[in-house]
Formats: sequence, structure tokens, C-alpha cells
Amino acid sequence: MTVLGLGLFTLIGVGIRLLVMMTIQQRNQRLNRQINERLRTLIAAYKTLGGSFTGDLAVDPSHLRDRRRRGEGGAEEAEALAPSAEPGGSERARRIRDAVEGALSDIVLLGTEEQVRLAERAARELIGGRPVHTHELVVSLRDFIRKALDLAPIPPELTIPMQGPARPSASGGGRGKGERGGGEGRQGGGGGGMGMGMGMGMGMGGGLGLAEGDEPPSGGRHG
Repeated sequence: MTVLGLGLFTLIGVGIRLLVMMTIQQRNQRLNRQINERLRTLIAAYKTLGGSFTGDLAVDPSHLRDRRRRGEGGAEEAEALAPSAEPGGSERARRIRDAVEGALSDIVLLGTEEQVRLAERAARELIGGRPVHTHELVVSLRDFIRKALDLAPIPPELTIPMQGPARPSASGGGRGKGERGGGEGRQGGGGGGMGMGMGMGMGMGGGLGLAEGDEPPSGGRHG
């Protein structure tokens, strides 16, 4: 009975230990997934808010309908503000503003207290129709991400230029060119196949003519 009691006690202890270890492991895995997802989202927000060092580093909050309501221009400016405007016009400003608004929303959800305050202030500036600079928020994100990834802080003697929202780049044209190039390559491959078929047919025809002839050419006889 003593041996059975010790064995039962040991078995129960091992089971409790395994259960605790599995619970702790699952909790750590869940925390790691949450941290990774948070870092991934904040890194994407950092790239959106601070992906540019040159050009206009402020976010233009104005909408086309707001400008038309205020009557800031006639037909010429309405055409300039149309969605089909050239890169650098209203369409690019609209895309930058939309990307910045999405990044601010992510920061309000997953950022630290300081980052949430900065994002809230930037959102209020956008609502008020005032240009927004995102450099201060970008610096806070950069410091937090480097600390979370266990990276050394940026040396204080370095003076990093002001950062602004990343400028969107059109990628549809390159894709269309690639597809056209692929189609041309496939057409060229088909032409090569046709040429090989014709060459093989001509060779086979020549061989048949030689077999059916009375005698081969003199050069072939000497060979």
C-alpha cells in the first residue's frame, strides 16, 4: 500500500506539473503572437508615416468637395483636382491622406500612451483641416520599435532629417508591361515551334525523295 500510494502521488504530481507547463507554454505563445502582430502593425505604420525625407512632409487634409464648397477655384482648378490629375496633384495627396488615416487608426489601437496621444492630436488636426506633420510620432514609433527588437538606440550625435508620409508609387504600369512581355514571349515560343515543325517536315520530305529516287547524287555515291 505504501508503494502504491507513493506511485499514485508521483503520478498526480507529474500530471499537475505537465499541466502547468503546458498552460504556461500556451500563454507565452499567445503573448508572442500578440507582440509580433503589434510590432508588425506599428512597423507598417512607421513606414507609412515616416517613409519620406524629401518633398512636402506634411499631410494635406483637404478634400475635393471641401475645396469646391469653399470656392477656391473655377473650372481650371476643378480639373487640376480631378482624380485623373498627374502624380503630385490631388490624387496623390488623397492617397497619402488615406494611408495616414489608416496608420493613425492602427496606432490608436496598438500604440503606447504617448503614441496614442500624438495620433489623437494628428487626427484632430486632420479633422480641423490643418496640415499635419508626423515627425514627432515617427520618432516615438522608431524608439519603441528599436527597444522592442532589442536594438541599440540611435547615437545622440546623429541628426536624422525630418520624416514625412511615404509617397505612393504606381505599380500597375510595370505589371502590364510584364504581362505584355510574357505574352510576346509565349507568341515567340509558338513561332519557334512552328519553325521546328516545318524544318522537320522538310527534312522528312527530302529523305523520302532520296529513298524513292533511282540513284543518289554523285557526291553521295563517292561519299
